[in-house]
Amino acid sequence: MKKIDIHLHLTLNQYPKTDSMFISSAENMIPHLDKLNIEKGILMSAGESNNSMMPIGYNDECRQICEVFKDKYVWMCNLDYNDEDNIYERLSLYKEQGAVGIGEFMINRKLNDTFIQKVFEAAEKLDLPILFHMSPKEGYQYGIVDDSGLFMLEEALNKYPKLKFIGHSQPFWHEISKDAGNSLEERMKWGSGKVTLGGRLPYLFEKYPNLYGDLSANSGGCAIMRDEEFGLDFLEKFSDRLLFGTDMVNNEMEFPLGKWLDEKYEEGSLDKETYENICNKNAVKLFNL
Repeated sequence: MKKIDIHLHLTLNQYPKTDSMFISSAENMIPHLDKLNIEKGILMSAGESNNSMMPIGYNDECRQICEVFKDKYVWMCNLDYNDEDNIYERLSLYKEQGAVGIGEFMINRKLNDTFIQKVFEAAEKLDLPILFHMSPKEGYQYGIVDDSGLFMLEEALNKYPKLKFIGHSQPFWHEISKDAGNSLEERMKWGSGKVTLGGRLPYLFEKYPNLYGDLSANSGGCAIMRDEEFGLDFLEKFSDRLLFGTDMVNNEMEFPLGKWLDEKYEEGSLDKETYENICNKNAVKLFNL
């Protein structure tokens, strides 16, 4: 079965390479996706307005890409941190334009911030899943902020039971192990070593059926691969709410989780239903593809 990649960052036009990380155009990315057995990708939006010197696909650009490459890409919308009074109307418009969710939601405010709460409320009413990047504190990089233990996330999961939350980034996946440290440095590390049972994240997955997991990048991938026995059990236990993704931005990137999933399935360590759900079927169902 071919994969659906729920987490890509691309542009409509190809920008020249620089000494730093470059971004591929949607067209130039297609051969690379085909090579990785990815039949469809979901584009992450960086917001409503493009103020970057090297854009990574804002709402309108993501929409245009999907109009040009209808069979290869769909998109999620995003919001800028501004007017709180028309959040529902803005999201409703983007949904009408074809957005299948909100992502990558990364406003660097605490999860209980009024604006973020209003986004959650509107997203729940509009049935738009929200894929969020998490940061360990305000003023640090980007992403919505929760403290160690993810207690504000738990409040939101309880408050908005019909909203599908899709977790991503190191501070989210760090909580898979009970011995998760609470310092900024520890929360920003990729997971490694044996998982200690009793972590907050497995508890949240068990208690809240509206919590989903984005397995992209080294944050999600390492959380699963760090402890093979635990990882395979976690995949099977929550096989209806885990989604394959890469977080690639160009056609020279590749993350190891895709091949690892293939290998585990081929050797019989991962059953067919779990493999197909994670790689494809969950995305089809969640985003109505």
